Amino acid sequence: MKQQVEVKELKEGKYVIIDDEPCVIKSISKSKPGKHGSAKARIDAIGLFDNQKRSIVSSVSSKIYVPIVERKTAQVLSISGDVAQLMDMGDYSTFELKIPDEYKDRVKEGEDISYITSLGKMRIDLR
Repeated sequence: MKQQVEVKELKEGKYVIIDDEPCVIKSISKSKPGKHGSAKARIDAIGLFDNQKRSIVSSVSSKIYVPIVERKTAQVLSISGDVAQLMDMGDYSTFELKIPDEYKDRVKEGEDISYITSLGKMRIDLR
């Protein structure tokens, strides 16, 4: 799910879609309008699921897609290797997610954890 907004409404820390990947905005720099053109904005962002750095240059008045990012809670049912089987606390559906290396010691069976979902992708996020 995504929605359209103007580039001038974006702020650091918010989300944007670049190359069909939801990204979190790290910096925005805007230039002044020139004699024959409109103001431009350069957006530097990092992918939410793949941690790749991406950037885009666009007119300030143009429209861009923003992903709808949801933070949900799940209970850890079991852990096998680096994959955790989770049950969503909202609709009680079960699914499996890979445990990121930085969270391996913090994910334990029977505990509640948070995860984020956007554009059909999910990942564990323990902030």
